[in-house]
Amino acid sequence: MTKQYIRLLSDVYCDWEALPPIYRVYVNDELFAERTWIWKDSSIYLEELLQIEAKFGNYKIRYELVPPHLAKLQVKNMRVEYGPGKVDQQGNLRIENATV
Repeated sequence: MTKQYIRLLSDVYCDWEALPPIYRVYVNDELFAERTWIWKDSSIYLEELLQIEAKFGNYKIRYELVPPHLAKLQVKNMRVEYGPGKVDQQGNLRIENATV
């Protein structure tokens, strides 16, 4: 089975006080990214880019704040920018078999 390359984008917003929060991004249970949010302005967002090379199938994209946190994290507009895949706003990614 060949692997497919997917480029996945998400818009990440964070509203926080006190210490800058840290968030993590998982694909299934594999850690793909860990970031510290440094921007105080709640209108600023980060366009998160994940590059995934995997066999066709279903994958779960999950964002989580690292405790302790006094923040609210929102992920919007999750989309596949490149590659044979589809994602919904709940983070369910389907990589299609492009070789068939």
